[in-house]
Amino acid sequence: MADQRSAGPTPPTVLIVGAGLSGLMLGTLLEQINVPYHIFERATEVRPLGTVMGLGANILPVFEQLDLLEDVLNISLPSGDLNLYDINLTKMGTKDISGIKEISGYDNVMFARPRLYEIMRKQVPAHRISMNKKVLRTEEKEDKVIIHFSDNTICEGDILVGADGAYSGVRQSMYKRLNESGLLPKDDLDGFQIGYVSMLGVATPKDPEKYPQLKDETSNFARVLGGTNRGWGIFNIPNNQASWVLSIQLMAEEAKEQQFRNSEWGPEANETMIKEFQDMPSPWGGTMGDLIEDTPKHLISKVYLEEKVFKTWYHGRSVLIGDGAANAMQDAVVLANCLFNMADSNAESIKAAFKEYYKQRFHRAEAEIARSRALAKVSAGQ
Repeated sequence: MADQRSAGPTPPTVLIVGAGLSGLMLGTLLEQINVPYHIFERATEVRPLGTVMGLGANILPVFEQLDLLEDVLNISLPSGDLNLYDINLTKMGTKDISGIKEISGYDNVMFARPRLYEIMRKQVPAHRISMNKKVLRTEEKEDKVIIHFSDNTICEGDILVGADGAYSGVRQSMYKRLNESGLLPKDDLDGFQIGYVSMLGVATPKDPEKYPQLKDETSNFARVLGGTNRGWGIFNIPNNQASWVLSIQLMAEEAKEQQFRNSEWGPEANETMIKEFQDMPSPWGGTMGDLIEDTPKHLISKVYLEEKVFKTWYHGRSVLIGDGAANAMQDAVVLANCLFNMADSNAESIKAAFKEYYKQRFHRAEAEIARSRALAKVSAGQ
């Protein structure tokens, strides 16, 4: 991570679209190096959605540099085992990752995603974030990038960062300009490949006497393979809470039908899907419905897990970063370092910074997709 900026060229003004974890991480880093920025979020409020989340040695050193590691550890449990069961709750296998600290210097830690969001949100001053700002389009002229919002307002800056997800308004506007100029690779015009639909939630705190798994000093994942393309599982996380997930692997035709759907987190509790899983046996005893019913409905989220690595990450004064977990925050760290090292704010310096960012991150993103795909196949019982 870059150190505090010393006297030198006037830093660029950075506009960040998306107040997710990566947008907040980038804002936090720019705050540290005295680069002016502002974050725009299209939601009117950020709901505490999501399920369990994990971080490890690939990003925890950054939290340590920011003096936030203790905060993260206070909301976490070290990762323990991944246990796979069949429909009869017979254990099929175990993957133990509890010794990772001896190798990397850091535990892999697990926690409820909203808790990390609370930590990161506190790092960005309130006046640096504007809510309810939906991007209609972006443009570049006279050495500035300009955002046009749906509320008929505009904002201009030197650099625009799209941290607003798979259906990024920044990306779509940038790609439209590139496509009209014949500069967009054909692969980037193709849609996403939808692999899974999942429903997730964090139940209200439970009695450790009823669920002794909550007494574990590590966070363990118990996943049941339903024998077809269904699966479900539970993590134990701090505060006597259980994080659960229901998953359906989509067949080719099913995936095709879902292409129009947006993959964002949202409280779209699908009663049909809940009914399909509520009587399934829980690896903790009882049924999955026991935990689902104890989860506030507005905190149950449904997400379509889609797969694609876009080849075009930047053009002109606009650049894209991920909006998810550790890898997206790595994007933010690398981009912040590249911006810190810019000689000035002219177009050539910006292009060089974006080129270096892409060089460091693109192949890692490809590798992460391959790793995630392989893990999904194992945990889905393929």
